[in-house]
Amino acid sequence: MPQFRALLPIDQTMILVVPALAACTLVGWWAGGRTLLALAWVALATLVALQTPSTNDAFHNLTRGWSLVLAGSFGLVCLFGARRPFFPRALVALTVSLALTLVMSAIGPVSGTHMSRAVKEELARRNSETMGTLNTFIGQHPKEWNQLVTKVPQITDLPAETEKQLTVLASAGETLYPALLALESIMALAIAWALYHRLSRTRLGPPLGQLREFRFNDQLVWGLIVGLTFVFLPTLASVRLVGRNLLVFFGALYALRGLGVLSWFMAPGALAFTATVGFAMLWWPVLNAIAALGFLLLGIAAFGLGLGDTWADWRSRARSTT
Repeated sequence: MPQFRALLPIDQTMILVVPALAACTLVGWWAGGRTLLALAWVALATLVALQTPSTNDAFHNLTRGWSLVLAGSFGLVCLFGARRPFFPRALVALTVSLALTLVMSAIGPVSGTHMSRAVKEELARRNSETMGTLNTFIGQHPKEWNQLVTKVPQITDLPAETEKQLTVLASAGETLYPALLALESIMALAIAWALYHRLSRTRLGPPLGQLREFRFNDQLVWGLIVGLTFVFLPTLASVRLVGRNLLVFFGALYALRGLGVLSWFMAPGALAFTATVGFAMLWWPVLNAIAALGFLLLGIAAFGLGLGDTWADWRSRARSTT
């Protein structure tokens, strides 16, 4: 989806998933798993890491480096922290990866400014590619486009509105790429974890639970508190950008926890069905505004439920009542 490509730092999830899955298979091999499975995924991860980029070498190198650091950190955490469930392992691996990245940017040739510039150029390239594809399609099919405009007059402004949306999203992506990359990384690690336990009988830990069971240590609320402090205290204006990224990252985690609470009280599959309908509405010129507003309200409600679950523990109350 063009909007996601304009916002997310890494638009090809497999760049993160394949090395992480290779790390899982190596740990599984160490624990007595199949050697052939580990060799196959390590070879595939090597091919992914060595592929030649079409454009923007700087961004490709950063992406490749991050994927390898993340996969290596997750593999080490799985190797030495066998008793932990998935989510604490992912958070530890993410913390180690971020720490290593900060150290390498401090002592190496690639600074934070270089990273930001590479992300900005990559997002601009994607937006230019998307608009070029859209305008080329309209230019090559003028008859079909005119017929569509006649039936749905609102679609006339689609190219201009799309370009405006992509510009706004790219601006947010340039500012919040650390938090978005961290969220993407956790999602990629979860996919790799689930795939590994489908492919191998050697267990590295408990499988992923259902969304309705998702929760985490309540002490993570301090991440939100620190983020709010950085953003709103005038004396800490120099770290306001860090505060915004903390708010986005921990806010997303608490929103996901809130969706787990909603899923707990809703009928099975109802939340997934609602989300599917909402995403389908995003493709239509008129309904996309309604869908966007609905997702915004759902996100706010989910965040409130997730944050409140820190103290209220809604699901335990439901158990005790029943």
